[in-house]
Amino acid sequence: MAQNQLKTLYNDLKRSFEAKPFDLKKCGSLLAKLKIGLIETGLLTPQGEHNIEDLVVARDILEIGAIWSIRTRDVPSFDRYFSQLQTFYTDYSSVLQPSKNEYPIRGLNLIRLLTQNRIADFHTTLESLPIPADAIADNQYISHPVNLEQWLMEGSYSKVWNARERAPVEEYKFFVDSLMGTIRNEIASCEEAAYESLPLKDALTLLFFNNQSELLTFAQQRGWQVDLSRSLIIFATKGEEQAEIPKQKLISSSLAYARELEQIV
Repeated sequence: MAQNQLKTLYNDLKRSFEAKPFDLKKCGSLLAKLKIGLIETGLLTPQGEHNIEDLVVARDILEIGAIWSIRTRDVPSFDRYFSQLQTFYTDYSSVLQPSKNEYPIRGLNLIRLLTQNRIADFHTTLESLPIPADAIADNQYISHPVNLEQWLMEGSYSKVWNARERAPVEEYKFFVDSLMGTIRNEIASCEEAAYESLPLKDALTLLFFNNQSELLTFAQQRGWQVDLSRSLIIFATKGEEQAEIPKQKLISSSLAYARELEQIV
């Protein structure tokens, strides 16, 4: 593919990416063609000296690909684009001006590691960032996943839930939703072990659902019985002692805390 053809497709990609609404299908088609062009021109994983403008175009294409991957909920595709971007973010950092999308994408990668429970990789990646540790709090794209990791370790799940609405870019919400799915299943397992039944209102609060319809769908997936006449969820018995005191105390204290917050608000 000739350089002028590559740039023509790149300009088409930028227009589709910036369009409102975002044209996912067209972007996907253009990205597939452009990656072939990058391979043919030696710009997908460049080595040695290259024209600066060509490097910027290649980096932009891969960054759009990374964001497109999240918008299409394709995490493996995001992984590939992020891996390919490392050459531009590290090997060519001395010759390329910083990209406005670099830290949003780096932050997305950190949250991805959290969703995969790769905590060691999270910290290794965080330590390798080209910013001083004392500057992380000032970078909203990095401080967001750092706070998420801290709250997960503390078990402060309500803070994780609230962080969704404070996401610095829309794409972060995809991974926060994934984290919340994991958290809900952990809480649900505790509920099943600690209680034979639970009021719908309490389950709604504990599981961070916005409405009863979402809770009922989740209950069906977990195989719970729902008694709407008594506004009660009944957990399937497992033929063994249900009440495990530490878990029961944890859930009770969480409910009390949630009710106190409601009164404050």
